[in-house]
Amino acid sequence: MKLFTRKPTPIECQKVVEVITAYLEDALPARDRRRLEAHLAACPYCSGYLDQIRETIALTGRLQDDDLSPAALEDLTGVFRAWAADRA
Repeated sequence: MKLFTRKPTPIECQKVVEVITAYLEDALPARDRRRLEAHLAACPYCSGYLDQIRETIALTGRLQDDDLSPAALEDLTGVFRAWAADRA
């Protein structure tokens, strides 16, 4: 018997966007996965977003380093670094 039960804090839509890759790679802790799945069950926008991401992955497959020219790889790395700097 549990003496204390605490309902998990609902996850917000913005957080779904931030963790969707970890979810798809099965890299979320079980508690976070349950919170995300509860949100997806109740939010048609986020479940639609998840469907779009899954479809994108299915259509594009996976890029390998050799698939990109050095210039393209440099451009993508720059975009990622700028994005990461904005989030810090």
